[in-house]
Amino acid sequence: MPTDALVTLDEIEGARAGLAGVLRPTPTERSDTLERLLGRPIYLKCEYRQRTGSFKIRGAYHRIASLAPSEREAGVVAASAGNHAQGVALAARLIGVHATIFMPESAAFPKVDATRDYGADVQLTGSVVDDAMEAAVRFAREHGAVFIPPFDDPAVIAGQGTLGLEVVEQAPDAETIVVPVGGGGLIAGVAAAVKAARPGTRVVGVEAAGAAAMAEALVGGSPVSLGQVETMADGIAVRSVSALTLAHARAYVDDVVTVSEEQISRALLLLLERCKAVVEPSGAVGLAAVMAGKVGGAPASPVCVVLSGGNIDPLVLARVVQHGLSASGRYLVLRVLLADRPGELAGLLSAVAGLGLNVIDVNHHREAGDLSLDEVEVRLTLETRDPAHRDEVVRVLRNHGNRVETA
Repeated sequence: MPTDALVTLDEIEGARAGLAGVLRPTPTERSDTLERLLGRPIYLKCEYRQRTGSFKIRGAYHRIASLAPSEREAGVVAASAGNHAQGVALAARLIGVHATIFMPESAAFPKVDATRDYGADVQLTGSVVDDAMEAAVRFAREHGAVFIPPFDDPAVIAGQGTLGLEVVEQAPDAETIVVPVGGGGLIAGVAAAVKAARPGTRVVGVEAAGAAAMAEALVGGSPVSLGQVETMADGIAVRSVSALTLAHARAYVDDVVTVSEEQISRALLLLLERCKAVVEPSGAVGLAAVMAGKVGGAPASPVCVVLSGGNIDPLVLARVVQHGLSASGRYLVLRVLLADRPGELAGLLSAVAGLGLNVIDVNHHREAGDLSLDEVEVRLTLETRDPAHRDEVVRVLRNHGNRVETA
């Protein structure tokens, strides 16, 4: 793709002028807690506080605002499982354009409800976002509506790039900026802005390991379609980036790394507990990469992490927190096999009490298929301090003569 297809600083500055008075100013805050834990200055760009709960309003508003009067009259259409849907819905309402949003039937109810509340006509279609995307493109063709893509559009990328300008101004000493990557619209815009305004700054993209479309495209030299996508970070769970976003990544991004589900959940839990920040999994991948030591740069150099969104279903949040507790060594589930005679369960619980453990749950039964006639199974869920404490608990219980397995 020729370099003249890349979004310029002038285009991003123009988007910023058009978004004045529309965006909610989001701060970039230095975290003393994270600096102590991670050994380097950490800035957090708190975009989860943005209108609609994510950065998506930036690109959606700028794209819709650029429509000709006849295009506005025809309305806009988009497809999304959440953040893009809400960004397009609110932007269309503010500009006075009718929006139709196709969402998969699996979309979280709070996101569907919020999109409707912003004034869009929501159509639930298919089981995955790809199904909704096909329906949206078909609707645009049949009704003359303008399709608003989530990332594959220069105006959308320019709008997302306004976040990069803010980071440069708000964290002038940050030597590395870490950005979540899904389809690539956010990192394309941010990297274009940062490299133009402060060329020496490193830009690192972060994907979920189960949805590494940009990393695969960079290796192969062109967009690839992943056979499957598996991650809790649904906001960045895309099968393929576009040629346009890949071109920006090749031109401006210094590195793209991946993080595991366990690393994402640990980061989300740390943000919740220590920073009082409710961030969705896709918004936490940047911090996950920093915690895992994957962003590079000088060991003590300042890093700015973009927390791109906070739209997480409370039910999903509960599950992710539990997953994070387990991954952080704070949650231990044990299967203990005991002789089926009086006093064995009491002895086990006495040993647990002697360790000063908080018991979250106890299950006692005789139905497991691998039990002999004189055995019972006890499943214990315990609260522990860290991985070392987990190991100590298992060792002590085994030293008491128990057959212990970690679940």
